[in-house]
This record gives sequence, structure tokens and C-alpha cells, in this order.
Amino acid sequence: MATATDRIRAAKAASSSIGLANTHVKNAVLRKIAELLPERNAEILAGNAKDMERAAAEGMSVGLQDRLRLDAARIHGLAKAVLEVAELPDPVGDVIRGRTLPNGLHLQQVRVPFGVIGAIYEARPNVTVDIAALAIKSGNASVLRGGTAAEHSNRALVQVLQDALELCGVDRNSVQSVDEFGRPGAQEMMQAVGLIDVLIPRGGHSLIQTVLNESKVPVIETGEGVVHVFIDATARADWAVEIMLNSKTQKIGACNAAETMLVHQDAYDRVMPALVEALQSNKVTLHGDERTQAAFSNIVPATEHDWATEYLAMDLAIKTVSSLDEALAHIAKYSTKHTEVIVTEDYSNAERFINEVDAAAVIVNASSRFTDGGEFGFGAEVGISTQKLHSRGPMGLPELTSTKWIVRGNGHVRA
Repeated sequence: MATATDRIRAAKAASSSIGLANTHVKNAVLRKIAELLPERNAEILAGNAKDMERAAAEGMSVGLQDRLRLDAARIHGLAKAVLEVAELPDPVGDVIRGRTLPNGLHLQQVRVPFGVIGAIYEARPNVTVDIAALAIKSGNASVLRGGTAAEHSNRALVQVLQDALELCGVDRNSVQSVDEFGRPGAQEMMQAVGLIDVLIPRGGHSLIQTVLNESKVPVIETGEGVVHVFIDATARADWAVEIMLNSKTQKIGACNAAETMLVHQDAYDRVMPALVEALQSNKVTLHGDERTQAAFSNIVPATEHDWATEYLAMDLAIKTVSSLDEALAHIAKYSTKHTEVIVTEDYSNAERFINEVDAAAVIVNASSRFTDGGEFGFGAEVGISTQKLHSRGPMGLPELTSTKWIVRGNGHVRA
């Protein structure tokens, strides 16, 4: 197709094909995707190798390279996630509420597909499959812009997705990519009023702000993650170490990875030696306040910039706080409202943290890495919404639907 708009129009035309498909057909498509992914392993990895070579040559950060990288295990994981989506309940047609009016009119509010979902994201080929799978199960066509960095990987993956659709009798244009058109393709998506029903940006601050500022299509914001872990005065030392280490190092390129650790001054001497040893032994560069610089070696002085930084790398900012109030104030100032964690054995402090922290996910005594569609039982996610309208937190199948009111009468007219 000659232009990105041609691709978008093709997805719009195909949206009725996927939108009218029943659950059995949609699940058949998903199972075929899961079958084809490992079968096309060589093609997908060949494309990914080209992307990784270019990423290294262009000096892409370690965190972004980790997001970009595919291997046999990750492709198997993608196939497994698609099968999990197939097993999830189909939201389309769910009755949210209903009633019969005194005049006999019967009302129902039911879930329906949006129509066409657009997604703009960076260097994350796994997102190509996640979004397409969720769009298919929720009856939506999708238009994807996965970025130049993952262009070869995404081309191979979209071919798998389209082939699976066609083999199951659904219009293959229900999944489209505009990667080959570069940034102008993304611009056309943002201007595609009447063709794309909702646009979801997923990536760093610059990408998200560009989409929010320039899009004429309705946007669901998925924000960056300046995630805090607060080690309260009563925190168990073993929990603090394990939770902090998992939150920071389990997957550094994830938006739910921790970027700042706040430590209550009354817990500092008790927990910090073990925390610093564990983090530094795992090659985490610590950017510490004055107390941490004085107490430990190899600490980079923390600056104001560190408190607001999503590193997506093996770096962590550390600040000592005198109270829960100070921790809450720091989080309120620097949080991106993604995920916030408290480690504590004080029930009252836990409840205050839950009630006063404004974030899509608030976690008590567990890793920040649990803020994830798969971990929440959604099978996969389109992203983690940090806004408050329509949806918030990991976006699974119900969040990819709108609603329709169905009114059934028997010759009724309004007086």
C-alpha cells in the first residue's frame, strides 16, 4: 500500500471482519499465532539480529537493547502469552448493567469493540504481539507503529499475525503496521480522525508527550515509570533486600522497575548495609544522598535530576527520609503515578500509603515488578495507563472495549 493512510484505511475496512468474529474464531486465530511463532523462529530471529546490530552500532542504551532483544525463549514466551489470551473470557457482549423501566422498556449496556486501536511504541517487538493478540480477542483491528529500531523484528511478527488471521478466515488487514513509513507514519496515525478510534502511546517521556500534544485522535496515556520503593522504619531487612533487588534488577528495561529507593532514617543502620551490598554486587550504580555517600563507598552523588529520572538501566537513586510524611511528599513531587511500593510491618503506615499515594498501582510488601497485565491475570497488556479516564493500570481486554446501550421496546413511544 502506497501510504500509511492506505494501511490505516485498510484496517478500518477490516475492523468489521474481526469485530463480528465470534469467540471461537478469535480464539482460533490466537492459537494459530501461537503455533506459527515458534515455526517462524528463524525468520523472526534473523530480523531481530538486524535490529540488534543497528542498535549496538547506534549506541542504544543497555535497557532499550534488553527490550529489543528476542531469542527462542522469548518467542516461546510470546506464544505462551497469546495462548493465555485465548483462554481469557471474551469481553465483547458482556452486560455491564441492565434494567426494565416502569413503562416496560428493557435496557442493557453491553461491551463492544472500539473498532480500530492504534499503538505507537519503541524498541519492543513483544508489544507487537501483545497488542495484536489483545486487539483480536476484544474484536478490534490494530494499526501498529513499533519504531525504526525494531522494524525488521516487527515486519516478521506482523507477517505471522496476518497469516494467522487469513488462515482462520478473518481479513488479514485487521493487523497493520506503518513502521516502513517512519515518523510520518506515526504522524498520519495521530491525524487519523474517523479511522483510528483510540491511540495508545507506549514508551519514554518524549514519545508520550509528542502523542499527547499532537494527536487529534483520542489518546489513552501510558506513562513512564519513576517508581519508588519506600523502606519504612519497621521494614523486615530480608524483605527489603529481596523486594528492592527484584524491583530494580529483574528487568531493568521495564516501566515497573524501581528507580528510587527511599529509606526511613530509623531503619537506615539496620537495613542499608545489606541493601547496598546486594545492589552493588548485582552491578547497580547507586546515586546516593549525603548520608549514603558518607556511609558507603562507590556512591555517585545524587542530584535533583536523579529524583525525576527513569533510568531504565542499572542505576538507582537513594534518599534518606525522616518520616512517612516526607516519603509521601517526595513521591507526590516526583512520581509519574505508575507504581509505588512500601515495605513495612506497620499496618497504619501501610494503609496511609495505600490511601494517600496517587498511582495506578500501590503495592505493600511486594516487588514493583508485579504491576503487569500477565501477573494480574490479564494474559497480556497493551500498556499500563497512568491516567484516570476510561482505564487505569494494566490494560487488558475489558479496557479495549467501549459500550453500547441496547433498548428493546414493544411499540413504545415517548409521551
